[in-house]
Amino acid sequence: MWQAIRFAPYVVKNLVGLNFVALSRTRVNFIANSPHMKKVCLLILFIIAIKISFSQTYSPNWQSLDARPVPAWFSDAKFGIFIHWGVYSVPAWGPTAKDGAGVYDRYAEWYWYKLMDTSTHGRKVHDMFKNFHDKTYGPNFKYQDFVNSFTANMFNPTEWADIIKSSGAKYVVLTSKHHEGFTLWPSKQSWNWNAVDAGPHRDLAGDLSDAVKKAGLHMGFYYSLYEWFNPTYKSDFNNYVDAHMMPQMKDLVTRYNPDIVWTDGEWEHTSAEWKSEQFLSWLYNESPVKNNVVVNDRWGSDTRSKHGGIYTTEYDLEGDNNLKDKVITHPWEECRGIGESFGYNRNEDLADYQTSEDLVKVLIEKVSRGGNLLLDIGPTADGRIPVIMQQRLKDMGDWLAINGDAIYGTKQWAEAPNVKQPGVYYTAKGNDLYVLYTQFPTQPLMVEGVKKATSVNLLGFSGSVKATFKNNALIIQPPLVPITNNNLKFAWVFKLAGAL
Repeated sequence: MWQAIRFAPYVVKNLVGLNFVALSRTRVNFIANSPHMKKVCLLILFIIAIKISFSQTYSPNWQSLDARPVPAWFSDAKFGIFIHWGVYSVPAWGPTAKDGAGVYDRYAEWYWYKLMDTSTHGRKVHDMFKNFHDKTYGPNFKYQDFVNSFTANMFNPTEWADIIKSSGAKYVVLTSKHHEGFTLWPSKQSWNWNAVDAGPHRDLAGDLSDAVKKAGLHMGFYYSLYEWFNPTYKSDFNNYVDAHMMPQMKDLVTRYNPDIVWTDGEWEHTSAEWKSEQFLSWLYNESPVKNNVVVNDRWGSDTRSKHGGIYTTEYDLEGDNNLKDKVITHPWEECRGIGESFGYNRNEDLADYQTSEDLVKVLIEKVSRGGNLLLDIGPTADGRIPVIMQQRLKDMGDWLAINGDAIYGTKQWAEAPNVKQPGVYYTAKGNDLYVLYTQFPTQPLMVEGVKKATSVNLLGFSGSVKATFKNNALIIQPPLVPITNNNLKFAWVFKLAGAL
């Protein structure tokens, strides 16, 4: 036995290098005749499997890149927090629905662009921004001067990480650079227009990344491919890609090792022009995060819902990938704010914010269709998460603490009824089925197309739940829940153990 074990490293060494020829006939016969041949062969097969998995290379073309599976951790996580934070957090203003603004026009993070957009299409919204700007700061105040008030002097990354973890979210995506070009890390490609050279004089991206990872969450970064007013982008696009964008993205990845690279601002050029395929080939083959990183589908005007990693939607916009209400088998994610803007908007009032109940329902609807929810918060310029956003996150965390079993690690139920019942959703995990109700049922519930469950219970309720099974249908009698049970709110989940 000891001889076989002593010889195993030699076999492993040769197999990892795929130097099969180097194995002599004598040694091969030794293994074949060894009483411990089975153990050694299993070890050999294991090493070969590892070698193959780690030697997988992805060529810089979509056919090859799209063959890479989305890392499983993402689909299991289900809920993440988006953070839009930058110089735009200083004016923190945009029109709202009450002003007659369209969905995209309510984004406060687009302040600089809207302020400058005098095109026929954008003139009406421009006038709203211009009137506010001139009245508040004066007509001669430049957007770049807002950076002096982007102080982040109350930013506590550990506190942010604690708030996010308490929400039940499993990952974070921070705007490392939005379309304004200002970076939250000391990027040498954005000299004097980054958070270390100007404004906070602090590596905001690095500090939050450390805190989030320490809290046991996945950390990711949003990155805008284009920059509205970068002179090089405007005058020499190819040079912008080669000398600015590409090295900047690689620096972000190698410096912080993110689990997510979430790109945006891709729509003015194709993925070939952005050289997205080359970047992703590097990311998947050579980068320090090649095995675990998740990317999205915003890599060029030709890629949304077609190429990249996860597919993305935004505020359920009908024209945004046309995924609303469709059955989606590819991993996907809906991103939206708690309010109507991603960046903090001081012009929003209570009516512009989703209630905690609304947000739980959004999460349920997305997860039941196999998707994730990336819910955005917009911190203030001094580094605080607005209290109303904290409250919404806490409520979601309280709900998930009881009902998370029906969310995390689940999949959409492929056999769900074609005719949907209002307010009734399903998720599946292994042999268990979860039935989620956004209104507490007062009548018996029938679930068809299932096996006889080994048990039925209402999550968060210690009492028994009566159920009968007949003709491949399970009929559940809703229990009487004490009115004093304040833990059960927003949505109610019945777990049908062994029903699948």
